[in-house]
Amino acid sequence: MNQSADPARYDAGPLLAWLWRSYLRSYLPLLIVAFLLMVIEGSALGVMSWMIQPLFDRVFVGGNVTALWGVASLFAGIFILRGLAGVAQSVIMSHIAQSTTAEMQVDLVGHLLRLDSMYFQRNSPGALIERVQGDTAAINGVWQTLIRSVGRDAVTLASLTVVVVVIDPMWTLAAVIGIPLLVLPTVAVQRYVRKKTRFSRETASERATRLDEVFHGINPIKLNALEAYQGDRFANVVARIRRAQVKAAAGAAAMPGMIDFVTAIGMFGVLIFAGSEIVAGEKSLGQFMSFFTAMGLAFQPLRRLSSVVGIVQVAAASLERIRRVFDETPTILSAPGAVTAPRDMTIVLEDVHFAYDDAPVLAGVSFTAEAGKTTALVGASGAGKSTVFNLLTRIVDKDAGTITVGGIPIEAIDLAQLRGLYSVVAQDSLLFDESVRENILLGRTDVDDATLDRVLEAAQVRRFLEQLPQGLDTRAGPRGSALSGGQRQRVAIARALLRDAPVLLLDEATSALDTQSEAAVQDAIDVLSMNRTTLVIAHRLSTVRNADKIVVMDRGRVVDQGTHEALLANGGLYAALYQMQFRDEAAPAESA
Repeated sequence: MNQSADPARYDAGPLLAWLWRSYLRSYLPLLIVAFLLMVIEGSALGVMSWMIQPLFDRVFVGGNVTALWGVASLFAGIFILRGLAGVAQSVIMSHIAQSTTAEMQVDLVGHLLRLDSMYFQRNSPGALIERVQGDTAAINGVWQTLIRSVGRDAVTLASLTVVVVVIDPMWTLAAVIGIPLLVLPTVAVQRYVRKKTRFSRETASERATRLDEVFHGINPIKLNALEAYQGDRFANVVARIRRAQVKAAAGAAAMPGMIDFVTAIGMFGVLIFAGSEIVAGEKSLGQFMSFFTAMGLAFQPLRRLSSVVGIVQVAAASLERIRRVFDETPTILSAPGAVTAPRDMTIVLEDVHFAYDDAPVLAGVSFTAEAGKTTALVGASGAGKSTVFNLLTRIVDKDAGTITVGGIPIEAIDLAQLRGLYSVVAQDSLLFDESVRENILLGRTDVDDATLDRVLEAAQVRRFLEQLPQGLDTRAGPRGSALSGGQRQRVAIARALLRDAPVLLLDEATSALDTQSEAAVQDAIDVLSMNRTTLVIAHRLSTVRNADKIVVMDRGRVVDQGTHEALLANGGLYAALYQMQFRDEAAPAESA
């Protein structure tokens, strides 16, 4: 059972405990230093309020000018010490907050990279970006706020409380008599803030998704005049976030507001009760001013401490979303005692079944891709061809049947070694916003210049390098947008050549290219596929007519297989598809 099913796991207390164990505990020595500095900063106000009494009774009322110098010097020393302690603890706490947030972001991305591909089908890129950036940023200052509240504000409040209790316990009781009125409102505010903040964070994920769609689809948006439509969609999302954040802020602000209300009751009682004693001569003016100063100085730390309830709930909403990601676990893993990859690259599928959720995709697929030969998968869209590739690489796992490489079930092979058997060149090859060189090397440092030159030549990358402003060091742009389709494919082929894997998977590698680019890429593919077990997915049947075997798929089943000539002679689905494509290709030529 997934641990995330336990609701108590996402209460504020357990979430903060997890935050402490996972990230803050390693900074305990620094936290202790910061806490001691906060104690100095917080207790300074208590000392200052205590000094008010001798200032009034001995200097202002008693007329002791000599004592004035001592009291003034003490006040100045207190403020200097408080300022130095405040700066030092702020620097330390900022270092801890930024470091822990950075660690959390790195851990979160590392964990996401290990999750199954199906997880990324259920969660949009925008939502995951918001988890990594928005939610971690939302809790960036929570430990600063909480620790400062426990340290500086709590110590300040404690020291000031000691002062007022020592001066007069009855005055103190009159000042705090309204505090029990806060209990029920605090619970209600806590729930309200958590609810609104959770909604705000979820809607922020939707905002990130909208931005991802807009920026990656800017050309279709312009071509279809969708600027106003997309702008309105984004505005609606932003409006929902704004309303939720305003409501959450109102809830969080309610606690300090209630503190003001309770303080008003307390101050009224103190002034009535203490004023009569001062008039009667039972208490001195210095005592009252010291008490009143301490109460006034306690006002701001008390307000900050009361706002901690809202801050904790804001943080808990983001922590909950982050913890739910960490609680996700991959299901596609290497089996215990996994074997190493075989040398024989014969691939066999026997009665393989697979469904996405409840939608059947493969229904008993069986065929053999012989080692060192080219096997093509053809058929209409939705026939299940790409799913076969996903099953071979264990991007997803089959529901039934067997898939073997060299006679060994793929589930028994170490997962990293299994995926190391394949080089994949797809229709939309993934390039990163790095240099062309880095997109080929992908972090490898063991490739010498001679090897790289051979790869560039074989993949025909050399042909277009001189067209690039910085040659091999030109950035490919986001998703390779600075290169043409043919150039991107040749970079992907160079990458595959350098990988030198024994099995080559080609998924519509030339379908989106013009005739000239297709010819160049096809020449590079011919070099790449030499002496390799090659599986090709192709809609354009003319590109696979020389394959050693063609497997024809329809609605998740293998309906025929053989060579190009044999399949045409059979007169089945392949012959029908071929004739249809032949007519479509011939028609433009005749009209010309």
